Formats: sequence, structure tokens, C-alpha cells
Amino acid sequence: MGSADEGRVHVPQLRLDELLEELQARLNAVRETRDRVHGLFEAVLSVGSGLDLEHVLRRIVEEAVSLVDAEYGALGVIGPGGKIVQFLPVGVSEEQIAAIGPFPSGHGILGELIRHPEPLRLPKLSEHPASYGFPAHHPPMDTFLGVPIRVGDQVFGNLYLTEKRGGAEFDAEDESLLSTLAVAAGVAIDNARLYEEGRRRERWLRANAEITYSLMSGKPRSEVMGLIAESAKEITDAALAMVALPMTDTSTLSVEFVLGEGAEALRGLVLPVEGSLIGTAFSTVAPVTSADVSHGPRVFASPLRVAGLGPAVAVPIGTGSATGAGVRGVLLLARASGRPGFAEEETEPLMGFAGQAAVAMELAERRRDAEQVALLEERDRIARDLHDLAIQRLFATGMTLQSAARVIDHPGASERVLRAVRDLDDTIKIIRSTIFGLRSHQPGAGQNLRARVVQAVGEATPVLGFAPSLRMEGLLDTQVPREVADQVVPVLSEALANVARHAHAARVDVVLGTDGDELTLTVTDDGTGIPPEGRRSGLRNLAERAERLGGELQLSAPPGGGTVLTWRVPVS
Repeated sequence: MGSADEGRVHVPQLRLDELLEELQARLNAVRETRDRVHGLFEAVLSVGSGLDLEHVLRRIVEEAVSLVDAEYGALGVIGPGGKIVQFLPVGVSEEQIAAIGPFPSGHGILGELIRHPEPLRLPKLSEHPASYGFPAHHPPMDTFLGVPIRVGDQVFGNLYLTEKRGGAEFDAEDESLLSTLAVAAGVAIDNARLYEEGRRRERWLRANAEITYSLMSGKPRSEVMGLIAESAKEITDAALAMVALPMTDTSTLSVEFVLGEGAEALRGLVLPVEGSLIGTAFSTVAPVTSADVSHGPRVFASPLRVAGLGPAVAVPIGTGSATGAGVRGVLLLARASGRPGFAEEETEPLMGFAGQAAVAMELAERRRDAEQVALLEERDRIARDLHDLAIQRLFATGMTLQSAARVIDHPGASERVLRAVRDLDDTIKIIRSTIFGLRSHQPGAGQNLRARVVQAVGEATPVLGFAPSLRMEGLLDTQVPREVADQVVPVLSEALANVARHAHAARVDVVLGTDGDELTLTVTDDGTGIPPEGRRSGLRNLAERAERLGGELQLSAPPGGGTVLTWRVPVS
């Protein structure tokens, strides 16, 4: 009977143990769910606490990795054309990133999520039809979870999570948590973008005010061009800023100011309006973008390239007709290779900035013109006073002394009076020369030297079979005397003709510059060089032109082959 009682006691006891174990499991599940919900709340608060967009994006990836217990995570920002324009990885070291190579642009599984912006959960990446595999040195990845991030109705980017820790697979709860985080991330990104746009507009307004003040206070145009380039470069986080202004014939643009990567190679460069990136912006009076300024076919319209640069935008400074009338120049900005391109929300305030700068330049020029008119009117008044008052009185005094000399009997006194009359005549000549100078408003002696050099290079293009690269530096139109300017153009034409006839070159670089004391013309080609037994009559002519002006001609052969012709003369 005792055995039967024991059996009746143990059966309920076993059932109770099972119920207690099930209850404990449910409590653990509820506790785990509670912890994950708390983690989600903390993640939402964390991504929503910042206003710097770069920081917000980085926090989103870090919180997503922590929330679903993944080993690797990344956020891909989608740009125009469905390409990934920014990629922020987490869990991969800098050494691994360098070994893997360029960031993905949106192919394979990542492209699948771009084409179909819905949550995607995979137990094994390699089994999906869109999987391309991984590049060399990429860490192995099997499990995958991806969700889109929407800002309003637009897909901003995607969250990618791989390798759930412990060898487990991502489950429906992970997907739900990550989708919820993506909604909060979209709000945080939208807030950060609005804040960033407000700050950017504020910086544009401050830059415009500074440029207007500089122009109206009479600062030199070169200094203001530098301020425009520097402000735009800093606000857009560009690696290069360049300002090009139209030449006299408006068919070419001269790089007047450049700041940043490769500045020395670009300063003074002369570019054609037709066929170049900045020329297109000038002629169409609209912003023009390039995905890669280092290799784009419409960038510089010459063999010159600047390494390390990527996306670029060129905007006209001013407004005008489709022919470019009223456009005062072009501002070009380029970011480092691998950086995001210039979005519409960036080019719009940039256009406004360039337009405001053009208005300020117009007002400053009107003010300078008014000051110049006032100065010329004052010079005319002084000239009239000298002519009508000073010269007439001196002439009358001379006539009086000349008459008095006839009645003076003493020879020495008579001679002294006549000498005074001659001195008065010389004084009248000096004053008349001064009056002529005051009334003469002719431009400087070397005026239009830049335009004449551009024309000479253009005329040589058909003979050479390609357009030479041209760079001009210094105040060529004001510091170079006419007698020197009249020699530069034939020297350049002769040098280019020699290259066309004898060098068999594929490239010619022309550099003309002055420092105020000396003018230097350098013509470099990559041709066959000057043979020792070749005729030198043309070179002797160039050397004689230099010697007549007190200068010299030098020839050298660079290590890579070709010829460097340097024609140097003083200008002061």
C-alpha cells in the first residue's frame, strides 16, 4: 500500500517540475525581450541625440550591430542612379579595409536591396542568386540581415548586418528590431540634414557678407577672388577650388586663382570655353557636374590631370544670356577621390553664393568707375587751370621780360634777362607736357598681351595637330612695356612653328609670366629634341631678339626627352 502512495505522489511532482521549467523559460524569454526592447529604446535615443550627419550615420551602424548582436555592420548611402555614394563599415579594421580595396558601389546582395527596398534575411549569403562572392582579403560572412532606411518617401540608404554572434541565424525578431531602428534612423537623418542645411545656408550668408564688404571697401580683385574660392572650398568640404575669368575675346578662360590639391599645376592655365567643364558652365550659365574630375573627358580639355581628385562641380559667377554675356567667371570645386558627389541641395546655395558674389563685383566696379570718372574730371580741371592760368601768366611774363631786354644797355643784365625768358619757355613746355599727360587716358603699353598670346597659341593649333597647354602668370598687361610685348608674340609663334616642323611632339606646354622685374616665356615639348647638326637660324633669331632687350635664350633637354626653350628678358 505504501508503494501505491509513493506512485501517486511522484506523478504530480514530475508534472510540476515541467511546469516550473516552462515558466522559467517563459520568464527568461520575457526578460530577454524586455532587455532587447530596452536596447531598442537606448539605440533610438542614441541615434536621435546628435545633429552632425556623419556622426549620426556612424551611430546608427554601431547601434544596429549591438542591437542584433552582429559581428559586422555597414550603412550604404544611395546616390543618383542607384549607386552607393557613401559606405560606413563597422567591425572591420583600417588595415582590412585597405587590403580589401574600394568600397562597394551597389552590386550583388547590396544591389538586390537597392533594387528591392524591403527587409532581406538570409541564412547563407553565398546561396542567394545575386551573390557575387567577396573580394580578396574580405572576412568570411554567412548570415545576413538588411533593411532600408527611408527619409520621408525616399530611400536614403540601407543597413547591412552580417555574422550573428554565436553561430546563430538572424530571426524575425532581429528583423523587427532592426526595421524599427531604421524608422528612428530615418527621422534622425532627416533632422540632421535639416540642421546641416541650416548651418550651411548661414555660412553662405556670412561668406557673401564678407565678400561684399571686401569688394565695397576697395580690396584688390585678386584678393576677393581668393576669398570666394576659399569660402566655397571650406563650406563644401572640397579639396580644390578654382576661379577662372573670361579673356578679352570670351572664347577662353584664364585660371586667376586656385587653392588646394594641384594648385601649382593649374594656376595661370588658359582653357577654351568649348570642350571644357568650366567652359560649359560659362556658356550654358548653369552648374555642370563631373563624377571624376581626374579622368573626365570634359574637365580641362588638355592632357593635364590632377591626381587624387574625384567629383566636381562648376558654377557660373553671375547671370546672363545663353552666350555667356554677363557671366563674370566660373567657380570650380572638386572633392577628393572617393568622396560623395555634389548633390542638388549643395549646388543650389552654391549658385546663390556665386550670383551674390557677381552682384557685389558689379557694384564694386560701378563704384570704381564712378571714382575713375571723378578722378579724370579732376585731372581735366587741373589741366584747364594750368593751361588757362599758369601758362598764360608765364607767357605774359616772358613777353614782358623779352621787351625789357631790348632797352637794357648793360650786356650782362640783358643776357640774364634773356636766359630767364628761355627758362620760362622751358617751363611752359614742361607744363604743356604735364597737361598732355593729365589729358591722356591711353591704356598701358602692354595692354592685351594676354589676348595676343592666346591668339598666337590658337593659330598654332592646326599646324601642331593639337592644342598646346597655356598658362600665364603675373600682371602681363600692365607691367610689360610695349617694346617687350611686341617681341613676345613673334618669339612664341616662332617657337611653336619650330616644334611643329621638327619636334614631332604630342604635347606642348607654354608658360608666360612676369614678377615685375623679368618676363619669362617657356615652351616645353615632348618631341625628339634638337639634333646637334640641325639648322639654328630660327633659334639665333630668337636669341638676338632677347639680347637686344638685355635678355637671353636658353635651351635644355629634360630627362624624359623633348626640349625646353626659355626666353627671358627684363621689364624694369
